[in-house]
Amino acid sequence: MTSKIKFKIVTPERTVFESEIDQLTLPTMEGEITVLPEHIPLISVLAPGELVAKKNGEETAMAISGGMMEVRRNEITVLADTAERAEEIDLSRAEAARQRAEDLKKEKIRSDETGYATAAAILEKNLARIKVARKHLTRRGMKIGEN
Repeated sequence: MTSKIKFKIVTPERTVFESEIDQLTLPTMEGEITVLPEHIPLISVLAPGELVAKKNGEETAMAISGGMMEVRRNEITVLADTAERAEEIDLSRAEAARQRAEDLKKEKIRSDETGYATAAAILEKNLARIKVARKHLTRRGMKIGEN
């Protein structure tokens, strides 16, 4: 019998997803990793990007903006700064937020490093959201802009 992994992803606002899963792929600061049952204990800092939970052949994709993860024997807890399931992402709003972040980044590059770093982080978060939303829509057979 194949064991399952208890998985929970929470943000300061809510529990985004909680279920038993078969595997989890997520972006760490060192690169993308996949956690399978019986994985060794691990604590890692997460990078902005796509997190994919697989259960019985079905995928649940989420965009995260960073955070931390802890892996214990067949249990994973993700504490994310922000996390959105792919179906929750409004692609047009994400595109508009990306554009605002790019404009802010251009403005801040001339003024101060802190403002630039903040703008770059906002941009990275929205690029992850857009990537996850587009991938999700494509898998559902929808053309971009149909939602």
